[in-house]
Amino acid sequence: MKKTVVLDVVALSQRVIGEHTPFLKKWSEKRQTSAIQPVLPAVTCSSQSTYLTGKWPEENGIVGNGWYFKDECEIKFWRQSNHLVQSSKIWDALKAGNPGFTCANMFWWYNMYSSVDFAVTPRPLYPSDGRKLPDIHSQPMGLRDRLQKELGQFPLFSFWGPNANIASSKWIADASMKVDEWHDPTLTLIYLPHLDYALQKFGINFDKISKSLNEVDVLCEQLITYYEEKGAEVILLSEYGITSVNQPIHINRALRKAGYIEVKDELGLETLDAGTCRAFAVADHQLAHIYVNDKKDLAKVKALVAALPGVEKVLDSAEQKDFKLNHDRTGDLVAVADKDSWFTYYYWLDDNVAPDYARTVDIHRKPGYDPVEMFANPDIKFLKGKLGWTLLKKKLGFRYLMDVIPLKAELVKGSHGRIPESTKDWPVLIRSSDKEEGENVDPTSVYSIIHDVVNRK
Repeated sequence: MKKTVVLDVVALSQRVIGEHTPFLKKWSEKRQTSAIQPVLPAVTCSSQSTYLTGKWPEENGIVGNGWYFKDECEIKFWRQSNHLVQSSKIWDALKAGNPGFTCANMFWWYNMYSSVDFAVTPRPLYPSDGRKLPDIHSQPMGLRDRLQKELGQFPLFSFWGPNANIASSKWIADASMKVDEWHDPTLTLIYLPHLDYALQKFGINFDKISKSLNEVDVLCEQLITYYEEKGAEVILLSEYGITSVNQPIHINRALRKAGYIEVKDELGLETLDAGTCRAFAVADHQLAHIYVNDKKDLAKVKALVAALPGVEKVLDSAEQKDFKLNHDRTGDLVAVADKDSWFTYYYWLDDNVAPDYARTVDIHRKPGYDPVEMFANPDIKFLKGKLGWTLLKKKLGFRYLMDVIPLKAELVKGSHGRIPESTKDWPVLIRSSDKEEGENVDPTSVYSIIHDVVNRK
């Protein structure tokens, strides 16, 4: 068996590999670089699950980063149990054929309660006093304490939010090398999210993203050098490429104005009540799952959404089959944005009654993905003072609300989720190969590529 590392550099595309990534440019020139046909939706959970199962979302069930859980009448994003993935995983197949095979999953998604040998994933603590504290979950459980003793506490607030920076990816890289040093797994899966932040904030603007490109390039050099010196084969890939956008689509506001959305008054603020809505959208970057509780409304809802500025197409269940997205978890309709647009989750018509979580980093309570969480509200006077006072209350054990996120969707300049027109904006796959695979690779074939490399003598 061949010791193998799969390095997932989020948002890396051929368009951004160049002068600001000197190591990756030089390293890739000696290898085969392909564009991976994007999964629809081209988002983290769907792409990763397709790579690791060799099955499309219609079979593996991962139709986005979140969806409507019909039996609970709740929208849930960023769940973590591996049992949600409904197809067998690559490590199970490799282990079946090679009893000595071991796998380490370092932060790829659906990483809890899986059959890998070593797993590390973010898992904050939520004490009853309302605080959110950085932490991780690991398998075996003792790995969590050993890593944080060696490397310090996982920098959760550098992993997402207004303070997202290279520190979280650096911690993941260091933790991966520690796990390799301690356990020498056959296959290691490593997730580096850093590039995602700048590209979603600024789009393809090299004046503003060059620093992040250089930072991730340096980190890749460190990891690749370490693993290649240990004789490992390194496969570098990404889940999607990010393109520039300039138009948010408030799809739920349109549905609400048409009478399809039901909200609940909670202490003077509005929360979405999905179970009683006639129709609502679960926004996930440039794709939105639309669930229609009364099927008699399907045609009218499709026509309404299709007419919204920025919507490229609306897929019904028959049309979803063309994209291998037809699954029970998929919306009755799926809206896809055009190249300049993306979907917000916003459903309120007056910012004064927006729910309290709208102005916070709260990836689990929001009924949709919110990239505005990467920005601090520019309208808050004395922002540093507000942050300092809030953090002091946190340290003293008081309840607090870190309500510093703006309700300004127009701040977001980059997105993903649709299938870009140019292959330069598709995810990349860089590896050594003696086969002529062609310029483009089917996303389900990533599974067999990894499988073949590990089984190489």
